Amino acid sequence: MSKNSHPVEGPDGLVHQCRLPLSSATLDMVAGLIRTHLKKIRSRWRKLPPGRIALIVLAVLRHDQRLCDMAGGNGVSASTVRRWLLEVIGLLSARAPRLDRALKKIARKGGIVVLLDGTLVRTRRRTGDENRPNYSGKHKAHGLLFLALTDERGNLVWISAAKPGRSSEITTARHNKITSHLREAGLGALGDLGFVGLDDDPDDPVIVTGRRATRGHPLTAAQKEANRLVSRERAANEHGFADLKNWRILTKVRMNA
Repeated sequence: MSKNSHPVEGPDGLVHQCRLPLSSATLDMVAGLIRTHLKKIRSRWRKLPPGRIALIVLAVLRHDQRLCDMAGGNGVSASTVRRWLLEVIGLLSARAPRLDRALKKIARKGGIVVLLDGTLVRTRRRTGDENRPNYSGKHKAHGLLFLALTDERGNLVWISAAKPGRSSEITTARHNKITSHLREAGLGALGDLGFVGLDDDPDDPVIVTGRRATRGHPLTAAQKEANRLVSRERAANEHGFADLKNWRILTKVRMNA
């Protein structure tokens, strides 16, 4: 079996292979995290070696394979695959860069602007009192809100912690103190109309957005052109989110949502 293929069990108990569009470096990095973790907790035995565990977890994250399918094809239980999955997610999240450090790294490389946007990752509908907070009136769906910063080319440099779907983008940005971190790093940011009013210093703004038309004040030709320019520069941010959602498990989160 090659490093970027994994077995999947079909409905009749047969096993077939499918290819993962990931590099060997990604597999080796995840396997290294698992080995370090096992050494740290002094775990002497696992049903499968770290490299195989990493391959199974990446298959679930990338292709959203069902846990029972991956378990049957590898001779383990679905609960074991779930435990490995949550373990690796925890190890990866511990490596996530802090906002201030991510911005300072961009500044050291000579960057002057980042792209700011939010996205809703859909989740299953919850029951009881936990149902309403995750419902987004904007998207008419249940989910979790994330903010992300990308560089000018659309490469993801930072993503926020999950907020309930009913949260607004501007409130989430204020909670993460994005404007103050941008000023400390000496950077600016381009955002969509959802971030209008985020910057509290109009004389020295670090958040650049388009202009909104109102009933009594339609946009002028110059303002419309400015909006088009901002939208054009922000297009790379959409590519960053598209790359993120290539991990199909994010199409609809079903665990701990």
